[in-house]
Amino acid sequence: MLKLKLSLFTLFILANSFGQKIEKVFLDKDDAAKNCYTIIYPDTLPCKGYVFIIPGFGETAETVLEETNLPKLMALNGLLTIIPTFQDGVLSFGVDSLSQQSFNTILKDVTSKHQLIDQRFFVGGFSIGGSCAIKYAENSIIKPAAVFAIDPPLDFERFYNSSKRDIRLSVNTEPNQENLYMIDRIEKEMNGTPKSALANYYKISPYSFSDTTQTAIKNLIKMPLRIYSEPDINWWLKERGADFTSMNVTECSAMINELNRLGNNDAVLITTQNKGFRKPDNYRHPHSWSIVDNNELIEWLLKQK
Repeated sequence: MLKLKLSLFTLFILANSFGQKIEKVFLDKDDAAKNCYTIIYPDTLPCKGYVFIIPGFGETAETVLEETNLPKLMALNGLLTIIPTFQDGVLSFGVDSLSQQSFNTILKDVTSKHQLIDQRFFVGGFSIGGSCAIKYAENSIIKPAAVFAIDPPLDFERFYNSSKRDIRLSVNTEPNQENLYMIDRIEKEMNGTPKSALANYYKISPYSFSDTTQTAIKNLIKMPLRIYSEPDINWWLKERGADFTSMNVTECSAMINELNRLGNNDAVLITTQNKGFRKPDNYRHPHSWSIVDNNELIEWLLKQK
């Protein structure tokens, strides 16, 4: 009950700060940490459509609203805006079956309560939230009109191998704890390593560089898609000891290239420079919500039918 009161108090502050109506809906009334979603309502109804904005790994809806004004601007432009929290809470892996099932459950609840069956639907997200959005679009029953993803990891075979390489190279330094965690998590979600369970990596990853059948992305041939990335290689080399083989832009560019070659001219990679900063301290990080030109993205979405 205390968690519920705290969440409602937080949303009261947000609603007053933004001047918009914000509601948090709990599918499980006894658990405020998962199976829930935050809605930012447009000022006038009916809405022009609805959009799901999926948080990155470890992010709450409140974190997203602190990091970016994209949800606020979406609502100001007439879109019913939903920020979901899935079955695994902030530790959702996004592309796994549990997360995708939870996505569909929340989507069904939203569309039913707000009678959105014939409305335009968009989906996007940051980091693994972007991975989740693309994975959903590949297998969706309710097809989105367009998809966007902000620097998402797409190829978990690459992710696994680059994380293992980072640990191997960390002879004289402390290994990156995120890589250690992700190695174990990927093995769990894929039920093995790329050597022992490569078929699972192909099945679960939104894109796999080594999968010559291109099975996953063939469902996106007619889907308007934008992927954003800020490939500041010098920052990654200096600050993280990482190179292009560790960066999400590697597979993001490969996936867009393959979609273009398959005939999807509405699949675009947008790269930026010096736009990546994280709030509230505004410190430099190219893997950030801020690399997106929010107004331009919304303008693009609203053009999609």
